[in-house]
Amino acid sequence: MDPLHDDLLAGVRDVSPLMLGIVPFALVAGIAAVDAGLGLAEAVGLSVIVFAGASQLAALDLIGSGAPLAVVVGTAVVINLRMVMYSASIAPHFARYARGVRAGIAYFLTDQAHALSVAEFGASDDRSRALYYLGAAVSLWIVWQIGTVAGVVVGAGVPDAWGLTFAVPLVFLALLVPAMKDRPTTAAGVTGGAVAVVAAGLPLNLGLLVGAVTGIVVGLLTEGRSR
Repeated sequence: MDPLHDDLLAGVRDVSPLMLGIVPFALVAGIAAVDAGLGLAEAVGLSVIVFAGASQLAALDLIGSGAPLAVVVGTAVVINLRMVMYSASIAPHFARYARGVRAGIAYFLTDQAHALSVAEFGASDDRSRALYYLGAAVSLWIVWQIGTVAGVVVGAGVPDAWGLTFAVPLVFLALLVPAMKDRPTTAAGVTGGAVAVVAAGLPLNLGLLVGAVTGIVVGLLTEGRSR
C-alpha cells in the first residue's frame, strides 16, 4: 500500500474513537439551531463556516435570545481565541507547505485534530504530516456536518415538551470539566461561569461575552502568578 495512503488512514484511525463524543455534540448543535429559529440551510451554513462546536452553541443561544449580530460574532471570536495558540503550536510542522495549503489546513483545525497531530508529530518523523492531519481533521469535519444535519432534522420533529435543548448546557459542562486540569484553567472556568451568570441581565445579551473575557483574563493572570 502507498505509504502516503497509510498516513492518511492513520489519521482517520486515530481520530475514530473520538467520534463517540463528536456525534452527540453535533446532534445537539443541530437541535440548538432549530431552537434558535434557523432553517436547515442556515444551520448548515453556520456549521460549515464556523466549524467550532462551543462557539456555535454560544452563538445559537445568543441568536435565539435576540442578541445583536456584533455580540454574537464577538462572543464566538472570544471563545475561539484558543485557536490562535493552536495555530502557533502546529504551524512549524507545516512551514514547508505553500500558503494556500496552510490556509486549507487552518480551516480544519480543531481541539482534537491539534492534540492528535502534535502528539503524532512528536513521536514520528516518518509520516506525511499534512496527510495525517487531514485524515484526522477532515474525518471530524464530515462527521460534524452530518451530525448537525441529523440534529436539525430530528430537532424539527421533536416536541418542545421533551426539552432536548437542555442538552446544550450539559454539553458545555462536559467540555468545561475535563479542561479544568490545573489552577489557571480552573480559575478561568469558575470565574467566567460565575460572571456570566451574574451578568446575565446585561443589555444586548452581553453577559456571556463579559464572562468569557473575564475568564480568559483571570486564567492568564493566574498562570502568570504560577510562573
